[in-house]
Amino acid sequence: MYVCICNQVTDKQIHAAVQKGHTSLGGMCDALKVAHCCGQCKDCAREVFDEAMSQNPIAQAAACIA
Repeated sequence: MYVCICNQVTDKQIHAAVQKGHTSLGGMCDALKVAHCCGQCKDCAREVFDEAMSQNPIAQAAACIA
């Protein structure tokens, strides 16, 4: 599903970003350019990011250390 229409970012891309090591919402948004235009997707992006983090114990541990 598209999370950010302006920059054509999908939930799968957000999950992949977490798998690649993005452990902060801000870092992920900067990398994928989510919520950089109109901002309407920020809440949905946060939900998808939180879901991706909850499914990835390695990312959770890295976020705790950072």
